[in-house]
Amino acid sequence: MIYLALRDLHITCVIFSGTGFFLRGVLRLVNSPLVRRRWVRILPHLIDTVLLSSAIALAVLGQQYPIEQPWLTAKVVGLLSYIGCGMAAFRFSRDKATMALFFILALVSYAYIVSVALTRHPAAWLAVQS
Repeated sequence: MIYLALRDLHITCVIFSGTGFFLRGVLRLVNSPLVRRRWVRILPHLIDTVLLSSAIALAVLGQQYPIEQPWLTAKVVGLLSYIGCGMAAFRFSRDKATMALFFILALVSYAYIVSVALTRHPAAWLAVQS
C-alpha cells in the first residue's frame, strides 16, 4: 500500500516537474517577466525534492538499486544529462540559440528517462517489445 502511494506520488511529481520545466523554458525563450516571479523559482525545487525523495524511497522499499538494475542506472545517467542540459540552458547559455539547443536536449533526456521507466529497459524506446 505504501509502495503504491509512493509510486503515484512519484509519477505525479514527474508530470509536474516535466511540465514545469517545459513551461519555464518557453517563458525564458519568449522573455516573459513571469520567470522572475518568486513562486516560479521556488516551486520546481519543492517538486523535484519530493520527486527525488520518492524515487529513493521506492528504490529502498522495492530493493531495486541503480548498480544492480541496468534500467535504474540508465535513469540515473539520464537524470544527470537532464540536470546538466537544464543548467546549461537556464544558467550558462549566453544567447537564445544555445539556450534553445540545451533546452531541447534536456527535454530529450526527460523523454528518455520516462521511456526507460515505462519499458524498464536501458534502450528505452528502442527496446524491442515481445
